[in-house]
Amino acid sequence: MVVVGGGPTGLMLAAELTLAGTDVVVIERRPDQELDGSRAGGLHARTLEVLDQRGVVDRFLAEGQIMQIVGFAGIRMDISDFPTRHPYGLALWQRDIERILAGWVDELDVPFVRGEVVGVTGSDATGSDAIGSDAIGSEDIDDDGVVVTLADGRTVRGRYVVGCDGGRSVVRKTSGIEFPGTAATTAWLLAEVEMTDEPPVGMRPEGGGIGPVDRERGGSPYGVVLVDVPDEDAGPPTMDDVRTALVAAYGSDFGAHDPIRISRFDDATRQAATYRSGRVLLAGDAAHVHPPQGGQGLNVGVQDAVNLGWKLAQVVDGRSPESLLDTYHAERHPVGAGVLHNTRAQVAVAGADDGHLALRDVLGDLLAMDQPRRTIAAMMSGLDVRYDTVHDPPPDDAADPDGEMDLHPLVGRRMPDLDLRTDAGATRVYELLHGARPLLLDLRPPSDRTVAPLHSDAGGRVDTVRAATDGPWELPVVGAVPAPTAVLVRPDGHVAAVGDPDDPAVLDAIGRWFGAG
Repeated sequence: MVVVGGGPTGLMLAAELTLAGTDVVVIERRPDQELDGSRAGGLHARTLEVLDQRGVVDRFLAEGQIMQIVGFAGIRMDISDFPTRHPYGLALWQRDIERILAGWVDELDVPFVRGEVVGVTGSDATGSDAIGSDAIGSEDIDDDGVVVTLADGRTVRGRYVVGCDGGRSVVRKTSGIEFPGTAATTAWLLAEVEMTDEPPVGMRPEGGGIGPVDRERGGSPYGVVLVDVPDEDAGPPTMDDVRTALVAAYGSDFGAHDPIRISRFDDATRQAATYRSGRVLLAGDAAHVHPPQGGQGLNVGVQDAVNLGWKLAQVVDGRSPESLLDTYHAERHPVGAGVLHNTRAQVAVAGADDGHLALRDVLGDLLAMDQPRRTIAAMMSGLDVRYDTVHDPPPDDAADPDGEMDLHPLVGRRMPDLDLRTDAGATRVYELLHGARPLLLDLRPPSDRTVAPLHSDAGGRVDTVRAATDGPWELPVVGAVPAPTAVLVRPDGHVAAVGDPDDPAVLDAIGRWFGAG
């Protein structure tokens, strides 16, 4: 397996594949993990949950600041009453997120190749079918593999390649995957600079603002985000551009000097037409780009990786057919489209004129109401995702003819992290997912359990745990749900089936998602 791109998405995917027992190599153009700029500034609740599912969330919590960073068009929403162990956002710069992820991946002994990728070829990718003779990696890759070529002539080959290489993805472009959407209408300058005078700290109505880089101690240097004019032909921004933008926005440049980093980004909004083309897949910004409003991009990319990793590992290992990979596009493309939609809406209500200010005031009043707040905050934090693919009947039509297994509101949604009592002692659901394996929770009273349940020897495909819990069984927005007798949980933490563990429909679901016995 080849992962192109060593940012948050690529690092998370490499970890997922390794935990699933699949060999993977990461190709990263940077000579090390040093990141040029702060970029993304936080983790949302669902991303914290998936890191908790892998047992590493405490590493991030130890370095970040817990705060309510869920916002829509600059309107902050409190999620402290949400049913999750992480009812908050975590303020943490992307450079620190990457550093922590890279440390974890290093512990997993994932190999890296440093260099710039210039093309992807192979029988399922655009270009020639030739396989490089000086390839790095497994020597037993067949002619259906994919070859990634680096600028210095080296080649890396694998059964599949996943482009996690950003909005200008070389993997996407050389594989011929279309990237439709809209061009930029607004741009922003992003800078970290020293300031002689203390500036006003906070967001501006039209977007952007100023804040200390060190969120705990405050003071200079400051991070600056300022509205700019989009220009595809513009060169790299300069310190003069930053000073000019500060004066235009605030009437002063606050003695800005000694820039640490300066960059420019815009509101171009595009999504890959498909997340999979043969043996080439896309994740993160390579699959979707959008304005930064709401801070969703990094989070969605990490969640892409968690959805894809276990599926790709099962296909590579021969446990599941290639058709399982089609569920990656089917599940994650709508999520990405939803993010593009809500960021477009946030850009649309931005502006400093009286009309936009009035609109945001009305929107703020609306989001102060309980149900609108819950609905929009769950969407922004990633806690509302429900995969409709889980509801589709298995290909062999062996599902429960009455469809009762799919009626439970848990199916397709994230599994709550409940406290459990097991024969081995107290634990919780997410601790049982640390190994990135499927989990079947048998929650029936001991008197109702059969001696040899139907699922008990499902080829080692599923970890079966008999447990008891007091709940509460509650989902964001949905509220309380009926307590099930058993739950089949995918490695990404989403529920694949609910029903009696002795029901043949549960075994059908195991076969569909985790391979035939």
